[in-house]
Amino acid sequence: MTFTKLSPKQKSIFKWCYNSGYKAIICDGAVRSGKTICMITSFVLWAMKNFTGATFGICGKTVRSAERNIITPLQQIADLTHYFKITYTRSVNLLTVEGAGHKNFFYVFGGKDESSYTLIQGITLSGVLFDEVALMPRSFVEQAITRTLSVEQAKLWFNCNPDNQFHWFYTEWIRKSEEKNALHLHFLMSDNPILTEEQLDFAEKQFTGVFHDRYIKGLWVSAEGVIYDMFSVENYVLSEIPEIENGNARYVSVDYGTLNPTAFLLWEKAKDGRWICTNEYYYDGRAKGVQKTDEEYADDLLDFIGKKKIRLVIVDPSAASFIACLKRRKLCVGKADNEVLEGIRYTGSLLRNREIAFMDCCKNTIAEFTAYVWDEKAAKHGEDKPIKEHDHAMDAVRYFCNTILNKKNSWLY
Repeated sequence: MTFTKLSPKQKSIFKWCYNSGYKAIICDGAVRSGKTICMITSFVLWAMKNFTGATFGICGKTVRSAERNIITPLQQIADLTHYFKITYTRSVNLLTVEGAGHKNFFYVFGGKDESSYTLIQGITLSGVLFDEVALMPRSFVEQAITRTLSVEQAKLWFNCNPDNQFHWFYTEWIRKSEEKNALHLHFLMSDNPILTEEQLDFAEKQFTGVFHDRYIKGLWVSAEGVIYDMFSVENYVLSEIPEIENGNARYVSVDYGTLNPTAFLLWEKAKDGRWICTNEYYYDGRAKGVQKTDEEYADDLLDFIGKKKIRLVIVDPSAASFIACLKRRKLCVGKADNEVLEGIRYTGSLLRNREIAFMDCCKNTIAEFTAYVWDEKAAKHGEDKPIKEHDHAMDAVRYFCNTILNKKNSWLY
């Protein structure tokens, strides 16, 4: 295997570690985009140019998957084997690379579960390559990173296909790449010059919906068990607000949490008949490290509403103390219809009929649409229910749809 033609992004993988101050590189994105083989090669070339007698880490989900994805392809790369003697000793999971007056050692580690971090303790590493880092537990990855802290020139390679956008690696590394001093390269299949137009077209046609977003576009979205699988940014997210009806046809739906996040959604009716979620409030006390009281949330809600005339604030019926607090503030408050399955079905029908839409400022709501999934374990026991994660804005959406728009509740409000 030789590199006769590289795309600009593939070239960037080879250049970053020599000519920049970046401490790490993150390559994520679509399948078959050619990022992995370039990372393998650049990692070894960088190590052999800058070190001798040093120890490095190659990490996969398991040792065997790392051997399959990294070690075996590496031994077939002519651009490496022409210049270096490459030996892999499977009994000790050790790759030895020798040539051009340098000799270095690359240990292979598997990060399959939370206990795996113990396998990498105590060793000093001059660099680490993580293959499919999104499949590894955070404790293992962070332990591997700490093994490099005493080596001034050490650098980190992260390679992965996407998971959902609430995954720890996405929130802590990709979204904070500048803060982490990491170069982030997002790959598409078109960044792999080996693929022909026919192959790209064929791949495009194999996936739809969230599968297309994840495997072809390389987006961080949940790909299995998504409840609102008809939802897409293209069809339901607006960048410009449509003309809104005059009057007070406005509602706020609330999912209230003490330890869990609290979400407020503002709903306004457009002249074309659609209901638009025009704004959101989302506060996660656990993530912020500061919990808010009922009174503080009530202050936030009044600020959120501003001077708009609200017909009704629809609140999670279990939030009795918060409902009482809002009534003391002279707000018109109603208890939401909290029938989960019926609410999900009805909300889904509104989406299919294009009767609701969301402004692009509602980022947490939009993100939850792709991470709100069915509980597969419950399904095995004949029960349909969502997983209680990333569902706070989703609950607020359901409260509005099933309480206000479902005709069965028209007599209530």
